[in-house]
Amino acid sequence: MAAFQLSASLEEHEDDVRGVAFPSPKCVLTASRDATVRVWKLLEQSPPQYDCSISSHGSSFINAVAYCNPTKGFPDGLIVSGGKDTVIEVREPGREPDSNAEALLLGHAHNVCALDVDSDSTYVVSGSWDSSARVWKVGKWECDAVLEGHQGSVWAVLAYNHDNIITGCADQVIRIFSPTGKLLHTIKGSTDVVRALCRVASDHPSGADFASAGNDGIIRLWKLGGQQVGELHGHESFIYSLASLPTGELVSAGEDRTLRIWKDTECVQTITHPAISVWTVAVCAETGDIVTGASDKKARIFSRDVKRQASPEAIHAFDESVQSSSIPKQQVGDVQKDKLPGPEFLQQKSGTKEGQIIMIREDNGSVGAYQWSQGAQSWMSVGTVVDAVGSSGKKTDHLGKDYDFVFDVDIEDGKPPLKLPYNLSQNPYEAATKFIQDNELPMTYLDQVANFITSNTQGATLGQSSQAPAGSDPYGTESRYRPGDQSSAAPVPSLPTSRPKVLPQTTYLSIKTANLRTIRKKIGELNEQLPNEGYGDVALNPSQIASLDTMIKPLEQGLAGDVQANGALAEGVDLVMQMMMAWPASQRLPALDLLRLLAIATPATAAYRSPEGKTVVGVLESSKVFEDPDRPNHIMLAVRAFSNLFETSEGRALADESFGEIRTLIRASGTASNRNLTIAITTLYVNYAVLLTSSSYASRPASMDKGQSLTDDLTTIIRRAVDSEAVYRGLVAAGTLLSLGDEIQLAAKEIYDLEGALKKAEQTAKEPRIKGVVEEIRAILK
Repeated sequence: MAAFQLSASLEEHEDDVRGVAFPSPKCVLTASRDATVRVWKLLEQSPPQYDCSISSHGSSFINAVAYCNPTKGFPDGLIVSGGKDTVIEVREPGREPDSNAEALLLGHAHNVCALDVDSDSTYVVSGSWDSSARVWKVGKWECDAVLEGHQGSVWAVLAYNHDNIITGCADQVIRIFSPTGKLLHTIKGSTDVVRALCRVASDHPSGADFASAGNDGIIRLWKLGGQQVGELHGHESFIYSLASLPTGELVSAGEDRTLRIWKDTECVQTITHPAISVWTVAVCAETGDIVTGASDKKARIFSRDVKRQASPEAIHAFDESVQSSSIPKQQVGDVQKDKLPGPEFLQQKSGTKEGQIIMIREDNGSVGAYQWSQGAQSWMSVGTVVDAVGSSGKKTDHLGKDYDFVFDVDIEDGKPPLKLPYNLSQNPYEAATKFIQDNELPMTYLDQVANFITSNTQGATLGQSSQAPAGSDPYGTESRYRPGDQSSAAPVPSLPTSRPKVLPQTTYLSIKTANLRTIRKKIGELNEQLPNEGYGDVALNPSQIASLDTMIKPLEQGLAGDVQANGALAEGVDLVMQMMMAWPASQRLPALDLLRLLAIATPATAAYRSPEGKTVVGVLESSKVFEDPDRPNHIMLAVRAFSNLFETSEGRALADESFGEIRTLIRASGTASNRNLTIAITTLYVNYAVLLTSSSYASRPASMDKGQSLTDDLTTIIRRAVDSEAVYRGLVAAGTLLSLGDEIQLAAKEIYDLEGALKKAEQTAKEPRIKGVVEEIRAILK
């Protein structure tokens, strides 16, 4: 069979290309860390030339893209994308990036890193750093099921068929679910993080149903029942992506800079890229052509068909770029130049397998890397080996492998330090992720570990800011490290040498991050629909829409810390309250999102009174948002609005005065079934605990009564919660309330059985931070 050759190089992105899809011979989709999704349409057949247009432009990097095939409802198909902002956007291919999306799917709490669509385009499945996968019905656009039970980030999802959805997780386990969310099988056998999944052709000699790959560099072939029926070896580092060709062959891409094609169990072709990482690969089912996305900001198409291959000049330029690329010495191991063979070796010896790498001492004294091509039966130059910045040239052994650095990291007093191995050729983000997963640490350490590596290796190969974005959640569930972010003016922090005490909590928590542009557009879209749905009398008029636009800038200033009694913000509060009282329940989500931001940005939110004299709390109660369990995101945003009231003195006074009303609404909403809602509630209770134990409130008799009520609620939440973040926040709130004194401590022990809740927490979440706060609480209760 002919070898793949370059067909086209797609060069418009400004950062790593992290996601690709190849829905038809005339269309390619790409997603990038530059926060865009781009559509590439074929203009000319031979040599292929593509026209690029931006389909979507978000606020942060986009990791994944998928395509829903055309249906009667969506004759042009749909583009589905997701990334750091946690929102999954669904958009028709022909629409402008500033136009309204078909749908915004809300539910994930962290970075969306994987997407897939079933073959009939009836449902979308997503995977996230929040340790869950979700199933979304196409057209309905509500979450049909949450696939739970993962103990780490869900890096890969595969909509295998109508009955089976497969997930790959950082906990090294593959899980098979029904689309309704029922766990059918767990498959253990991977030795490291599972990052990629794909179907295997029914006539594959192994008899496998699907394949997996990940950090151990091995492709494993599986039956749906869990039996492993094969392994493919060849990659020399992480494998990030897998796909299946119409011929039954498999393709893979990874951190070793290569795209590899596998026939049966043998690698038949290796295509090295002039990049550090080949992040993603996809296949056109009709032609068998391949598209890759890489860290050099480019997507590339490869074809076996001569008619679809690039011009000889373009192919030569690609080969030259590979040959001229620099390979860090640390990526190929210890190189003893004086013992390497000279160029004559390339003519005298053949390789033993496709993709084999050898080092050659060139005539000019440099070290060249050559890769064996089984198809060409020759050695191909793939770059020059160079010393990496900051390398001392000395290696340190750790668990049988050589590393440039092995750091001792003290995480907990009285315990031996953990070993953090790192090679300069590695991506600090990937090394940090592996360190956290290997040692079962919370993902909230990710920023610190990645920054620690960069700071202490002198390499600064990936610039990043050590400061969280304005308004990020102090406990880290909204903020994550972003490789490639060049804002690095702030000093880089090191890891804590010991675990600091967290009790009592003394600062309020808020969640300020938001895409105001998206919220504003969604309000406009819904407002236009109201007349068609019989609600024209409650639609905002042009003057009111203009007032919303006027409010955006001062709202951004308020979220940045410049809280003010701004007239535009006060008018914005009135408009949001109007939407909450008059708009249909199904269309209030963006209004709720604006409300929780206004609660931070202006005291006018707490000062608001309706014509009937109701406060914000009263309006939310009357709107019955807490009585609609089918819309948990609405309840979650309402609870977040309550939490954000604590950012202003007026808001704290309102929260205190409305304690009974708010608690009644919370208890009526339920807490056990929805992760995001439970985290929102425990965040609210942390803020109440900080308020009640503050110097101006702790001595009030009412504070003790409220504290005991909260302790009662918190022990129940801690026992029922299955998410570690919710457990942790619940423990922090309960532990902080104990500082009210002996009376509440005695009640916690003898009435509310806090010790029983602590034991349950230790069983639910085996994280050092959970253990630490449990020990602090027990020390207080002694």
